[in-house]
Amino acid sequence: MGFLDNLKAKIGPAKDKVSDLAQQHGGKIGEGLDKAAHTVDTRTNGKYSDKIESGTGKAKDALERLSRKDGDGTTPPTAS
Repeated sequence: MGFLDNLKAKIGPAKDKVSDLAQQHGGKIGEGLDKAAHTVDTRTNGKYSDKIESGTGKAKDALERLSRKDGDGTTPPTAS
């Protein structure tokens, strides 16, 4: 077994756990991202608004991808 195989074997369970957490707490994480973006935008007096908005959007997209369990591109139902 090579180095990359060992690494993949160790990352697999961690990815599943992160996926579960993203699925369970995606709403709270998204709210935190929005709050952090607003704080940074306020502190920089709007100078980097476009970059902050872009970065927040990319982070939310990544969060959405992490919360997907199926390979078919659909998002599983969230727990209430």
